[in-house]
Amino acid sequence: MGDSIWFTNAWQTAVYILAAFALIFIARLFFMFFKKGLDFKHELLEEDNFAFSISVVGYFVAVLISVGSAIVGPTHGFALDIMFLLVYGLFSILLLTLSAGINDKFILRRFSIIKEIHKDHNAGTGVIVGANYIASALVIFGAMTGEGKDFFPNVSLGFLYSGMITAGVFWLTGQLLMVIFTWVYDFILPYKLHDEVEKDNVAVSLAYAGMIIGVGLLIFNGVSGDFYSWADHFMWLGIEVAIGLVLLPIIRMIVDKILLPGRNITDELVNQDKPNLGVGLIEGFAYFGGALLIILSI
Repeated sequence: MGDSIWFTNAWQTAVYILAAFALIFIARLFFMFFKKGLDFKHELLEEDNFAFSISVVGYFVAVLISVGSAIVGPTHGFALDIMFLLVYGLFSILLLTLSAGINDKFILRRFSIIKEIHKDHNAGTGVIVGANYIASALVIFGAMTGEGKDFFPNVSLGFLYSGMITAGVFWLTGQLLMVIFTWVYDFILPYKLHDEVEKDNVAVSLAYAGMIIGVGLLIFNGVSGDFYSWADHFMWLGIEVAIGLVLLPIIRMIVDKILLPGRNITDELVNQDKPNLGVGLIEGFAYFGGALLIILSI
C-alpha cells in the first residue's frame, strides 16, 4: 500500500513539473513574440549583452513566481488541479505580459527601453526592467492566491471564473500602485531618476530595484489570502500602501544618517565620476527590508 501511494504521488508530481515547464516554455514564446526582431542568441552570445541578460533573468524569475501562484492553494483533485494549473498559469503569464507593457509605458516612459538595452547595452535599464518584472510577479502571486469571490454560484466551475475576475481587479490595482510609487519616489529624489538611468547609472538602478520589489511585496501581502469582501481587502491594502509611502523618505534618511554616517547618498550615487554600487545596493536593500518589516508587523 505504501509503495502504491508513493508511486501515485511521484507520477502526479512529475505531471505537475511537466505542466509547469510547459508554461515556462509558453512564457518564453510570449517574451519572444513581444520582442519581435530580437535575436535571443545574438544578444547573449554575439553581443555579450549583460543588460539584456539581467532583464531576461528578471523575466524568468517573474515567470516562476507567477506560475507558482497557480500551484499553491487547496487541492480539488488531480484532474482539476492540472486544469487550474494550466488555466491560471496561462492567465498569470498574460498578466505578466500586460504588466511589462504598463511598466514600459508609465514607469520608464521618458526613453526607449529597446534602444537602452539592445543598442546601448545599458545595464542600469536592464536592472530596472528585471526588477519591474519581479515586482509585478509578486503582485500577480498575491492576486492569484486565495479563494475568489463567487460571482457565478449557479455556473459549473464558477469559482474558476470568479477567481480570475478577483485576481484581475487586484492585479490592475497593484500595477497602478506600482506606477504611483515610482512617481512619488522620483519626486522625492534630489536627482532625476530617468536621467541617471539613461546615463547607465547602475547604482541608482539598484536602489530603485529594491524599492519597487519592496512595493511589490507590500501589494502582495495586501491582496493575498481568501476573498471575503472588497472593503476588507482594499482597507488592508490601503493601510500598507500608506505606510509604505510615508516610509519612503524616512528609509532614505535612515540610510543616509545612520547606515552611512558622514556620507551623503546623493553624492555617492550621482555626484562622483564612478557611482558607488555598494551604496545603491544598501539603499535598495533598506527599502526591501522596510517593506518586509511592515508586512511582518501588521
